[in-house]
Amino acid sequence: RPDSAEDVANIFRAAGDLGLPLTFRSGGTSLSGQSSGDGLMVDTRRHFKKIEVLEDGKKVRVQPGATIMMVNNYLAPYGYKLGPDPASWSACTIGGVVANNSSGMSSGTKYNTYNTLDSMVFVLPSGTIIDTAEPDADQKLRSLEPELHEGLLRLRKRVTENPESMAKIRQQYSMKNTMGYGLNSLVDFETPVDILQHLLIGSEGTLGFVASATYRTLPILKNISTGLLVFDNLIDAARSVPELVANKLATVELMDATSIRVAQRTGQAAEALAAIDVKDHAALLVEFQGNSEQELNDLAAAAAPMFKSLPVASPVSMTSKLSERNALWAARRGLYTTVAGNRRSGTNALLEDVVVPVEVLGNTCSDLTKLFDAHGYQDSVIFGHAKDGNIHFMLNEQFRDPKQLDRYRDFTEEMVQLILSADGSLKAEHGTGRIMAPFVSRQFGDELFDVMRQIKRLIDPKGFMNPGVLLVEPDTDYVTDLKVAETVEEEVDRCVECGYCEPVCPSRNLTLTPRKRIVLRREIAAAEANGDHELAERLRKEYEYYGIETCAVDGMCQTRCPVNINTGDLIRRLRSENQDKLAATGWKIAAQQWGIMDKVAGKSLTV
Repeated sequence: RPDSAEDVANIFRAAGDLGLPLTFRSGGTSLSGQSSGDGLMVDTRRHFKKIEVLEDGKKVRVQPGATIMMVNNYLAPYGYKLGPDPASWSACTIGGVVANNSSGMSSGTKYNTYNTLDSMVFVLPSGTIIDTAEPDADQKLRSLEPELHEGLLRLRKRVTENPESMAKIRQQYSMKNTMGYGLNSLVDFETPVDILQHLLIGSEGTLGFVASATYRTLPILKNISTGLLVFDNLIDAARSVPELVANKLATVELMDATSIRVAQRTGQAAEALAAIDVKDHAALLVEFQGNSEQELNDLAAAAAPMFKSLPVASPVSMTSKLSERNALWAARRGLYTTVAGNRRSGTNALLEDVVVPVEVLGNTCSDLTKLFDAHGYQDSVIFGHAKDGNIHFMLNEQFRDPKQLDRYRDFTEEMVQLILSADGSLKAEHGTGRIMAPFVSRQFGDELFDVMRQIKRLIDPKGFMNPGVLLVEPDTDYVTDLKVAETVEEEVDRCVECGYCEPVCPSRNLTLTPRKRIVLRREIAAAEANGDHELAERLRKEYEYYGIETCAVDGMCQTRCPVNINTGDLIRRLRSENQDKLAATGWKIAAQQWGIMDKVAGKSLTV
């Protein structure tokens, strides 16, 4: 748990010398990610939380442990906000947003970290610290890291002088794309320090540590109207997206037929959704955003003819009322809760992330649905950011069962073929991770894949930074290191380890968060299942203080949990089961005679 960039630099030097693999951990809300490794884990959340508002809110300097919600709360009085707007904004941290180049509902590619970053302070695997805001930052990089400086220029020349590479990069980065390293950095920037700081964006902790990032912010648009467009099928919905974007809809969120059915089961669906007799329907949740009510009215008036021409199943209605807008959004936000919360015990909930050109979005969604049916994935919903061609889909899988593991492999192979044949990207905003890492070469081709390998060797020659993530050889078995969600106590078994609970836990900076308490219960169960009884017993012993004695059991975790878990319920039961009967009897008598106890205790303290 380092508390400064200098501490991180020292850790890097030691880990490099020892050949010890190193992985960063911050918010950990990427629900298909696995933030773990076989070596050292560096917690960047505990101490890196500083937020500094600059230029009356037009810029903000942030350390990686601060959440998006914290930063936006600091900026709100100035009338500004961050560009990236991931759905997990209450728990995800700047460290993860930079490491994954996350975007979100309305930021698209225009307002992600890559395009709104002003400067950063980073630590290289060698221990070198660079502040790119300094006017001599590039000269400093050349002085301290001459081989890296020269190597980046060489790679830039290699890429820009190859017409095929340039064409591939233009095509790939015309859409959201977080697959592999951001090779557009080699095209968009000329000086090595600018190239390097943009390569670090989306690098998932494999190239260095971002100690702080300074963002150019966006003005908050306070006037918003929301509407739900219902179509008879996915194709009609997807074909309408370009026209909606052309009419300045800031948000266009897609829900397929399964999503609508799932939303209806939550009991929270707005009337417009609840009334649908779902067959092959699809829905688009859309929003106008403006600086004033007049601007909002103007946008709606200009789009009225377009709305009338759409092949919708019911008339279009937009609302600015907060309660009605929240009801519409509840369905979209409740999808994950319903599907993940109702999965079978012992299965993992995977939230995947792909992008295709908008013109083939409908056909791609339709083909994905067929893949779900072919491989027996029930209730696998498709939803996401339609205006970017970026969709998410969910799978529940049992990774301990070899047959289910083979099913997942087969599905993944067919899904990869589907997305790449549509000239899409296998990752749009969640980061490459472990599962998609073996497919980077297939997406970019041998030449650009080799450029990525050269980038890794230049910056991290010892290869100790988060190995196995983002960049691996094509024949790597991506299911080897998948973590199995062991069945644990009923009170917490539905946990998906998203980390939403962590920012509100009172003991988060003392011992463990609710997520960690549950993870350790699964580790104990896994140790028993693997026959490692010695490890299980050691964990149980250590869990007494870290897991049980220091939990506040206040239920704050439940206020943020997407599947409504109160970890305190489990801890209260464990305390009851572990209680010494004689001591419990004594305390019960003391509680019944507390007036006398209070006086005796007071006199004892005086003595």
